[in-house]
Amino acid sequence: MKVFICANPGKTNSSEAVAVASDKLIGIGYTPMLSREQKHYFDFGGVVYGETDELLKQCNLIMTIGGDGTILKWGRKAALANKPLLGINTGRLGFMTSLENNELDMLDRLATGNYTVSRRMLVDVIFESGDIYNVINDVVFSRGRNSKLPEFIVSSNRNEAVRIRADGIIFSTPTGSTAYSLSAGGPIVAPDVQCIEFTPLCAHSLFGRPMIFSSDSEIEVSYNGYECCNVSLSVDGDDEIDFFEGETVKIRKSSLYLTLIDINGSSFYKAVHNKLMRPLK
Repeated sequence: MKVFICANPGKTNSSEAVAVASDKLIGIGYTPMLSREQKHYFDFGGVVYGETDELLKQCNLIMTIGGDGTILKWGRKAALANKPLLGINTGRLGFMTSLENNELDMLDRLATGNYTVSRRMLVDVIFESGDIYNVINDVVFSRGRNSKLPEFIVSSNRNEAVRIRADGIIFSTPTGSTAYSLSAGGPIVAPDVQCIEFTPLCAHSLFGRPMIFSSDSEIEVSYNGYECCNVSLSVDGDDEIDFFEGETVKIRKSSLYLTLIDINGSSFYKAVHNKLMRPLK
């Protein structure tokens, strides 16, 4: 069994976690692999180093060491390669990760099959140019700095559903419902639900409320500008792209899924309680 370890060297304890995880994997007869670019940060005996594209093809699973951002970075590659992903948290929240930095002894369970998997729905963002972005968490449309409020028009299966002036709008997967959408007042959606969540940002309306669209919906987004109005969009907090008046972007369920490995038996609801609610208490 070959494990491609993808670590964030900027996170505290990442180096220690890579060393411990590598030793654990070797101890159960697995082969830890890292990209050549990461050898500068993580140079350990028993680890196989190679080119990223080749390691993605050769590995049986991908292990991220970092936070949720590290999972988002590698999750799309894992989904495209159809490889399961196991997240180890050395960040702050680590909502999507399976293990904390002090739980690496549980990696033994990989050899016994004592774990569960969760298939996470992705959405595709499709531009008129033909460019397609695969989304794990969310796509966010935002007005530019010093821009007037745009009027966003959202249609589902060619039926206008929302027309609203706002700072921006968010479309999220169930996985992304606990990210930016949650901060904007959107509902928490269990990850096994198949849907697309819509959440407005600072809507200039008494009735700007979140909506849930069916996963079968083909959503179209455009906007009407006002004076010096400009809009950009970002995918999973990255890839900021200019979005011009007169353009239409389509959003629909992707054929790709992200498979997450859960070793410690932490259910989605337990994670919500421990990482979102308990700190408030």
